[in-house]
Amino acid sequence: MSDLLSTYRDRGFLQDVTPGLAARLARGPVTAYVGFDPTADSLHVGNLVPVMGLAWLQHAGGTPIALVGAGTAMVGDPSGKRQERPVLELSRIDANAAAIRVQLERFLRFDGATAARMRNNADWLRPLGLMEFLRDTGKHFTLSYMLQKEAVKSRMETGISYTEFSYMLVQAYDYWHLFTGEGCELQMGGSDQWGNITAGIELIARRESREAHGLVFPLITTASGTKFGKSEGENIWLDPARTSPYKLYQFWLNTDDRDVERYLKLFTFLELSEIAGLMKAQQADPAARPAQRRLARAVTGLVHGEDEAEKARAASEALFGRGAGAGPAGGALEVIAESSDMPVVTLPRPSFDDGLALVDVLVRAGLASSKADARRGLQAGGYYVNGEQVADPGRHLTADDFAGRDWVLLRKGKKNYVKVVRGER
Repeated sequence: MSDLLSTYRDRGFLQDVTPGLAARLARGPVTAYVGFDPTADSLHVGNLVPVMGLAWLQHAGGTPIALVGAGTAMVGDPSGKRQERPVLELSRIDANAAAIRVQLERFLRFDGATAARMRNNADWLRPLGLMEFLRDTGKHFTLSYMLQKEAVKSRMETGISYTEFSYMLVQAYDYWHLFTGEGCELQMGGSDQWGNITAGIELIARRESREAHGLVFPLITTASGTKFGKSEGENIWLDPARTSPYKLYQFWLNTDDRDVERYLKLFTFLELSEIAGLMKAQQADPAARPAQRRLARAVTGLVHGEDEAEKARAASEALFGRGAGAGPAGGALEVIAESSDMPVVTLPRPSFDDGLALVDVLVRAGLASSKADARRGLQAGGYYVNGEQVADPGRHLTADDFAGRDWVLLRKGKKNYVKVVRGER
């Protein structure tokens, strides 16, 4: 594991580390954990930095622990927050924790010598008695020590409840529990977790007279200075019900040229030599966006599987002009039709049952200014129905064009799509 810190450094994961970790890694494999806060029923792309950090640790021969914080979520972490988080019902916390567990299992191996472990701190925190916690944990920390932590200092003017003030002690207890029960010697997290991590190291030193370690990853911002992980103000989630594979693919495809090399290093398992080759190709032909395309395909495949990644790629290329002369394949037609940015026109169902002239539909869909304009466009081969080029001005749309669906996808040229939906009878 002596190369782990070099891997983190070369790929942009290393923000800060406690003294002595390099020497500990040189002695052999280590068990490490990262905590995930179940305040939502899905992780988002901002969580991918610590997730990938755990995956690289496992690749190096270490044992990762993914800790779902259904216990600490009852308290709320003040780190990076200007005001106290709302308290969730226990049933909601538990449902969120279960959903997050499923997502984490896509990134880590749960078999073999370094099998990943999933843990939920509700298992030991919820039964913990207050008097026991104060006696065994609280007595090891002074107020002055806690007030020096950035998460507390930043909230002193706006106010911080005793509940949030005590959060670092609860997380410190987590680390002590995993250290003594699971042999965990390293806690990792975002750089805003440094104070909480070092509190855990302090508790282990005081209670066990042994050494533990911490490592934090940088908080990612875009080259333009905005917070990473949002699109038009909304989180990009890993749950396909909240962010479709197509939208996830588009998020990475739209990466700024100034960010793409850094994201390839952080969010994929591509070798650094391959990334360097992609960046050379990017410099030679920036308009082709080879680096963004590789990034989008790799991350979407990691999150949703290769089949969904291929559908998203095919849909993206069909929507935006690459290979537009051929019809979408392998489910890409459905992915294209689900695009939220696509205009939708609803026409009465009986019209299609009896057959409706395509020239009329093109006009009503706004893809032609008149029937004559539609005929000219059809004769020139400029229109497509469900990805297939149509050149017959006398073509009608019938129930057969829907093939069991309630919509037909029309396209003019390379990029102008309209979804035509059959209305109710």
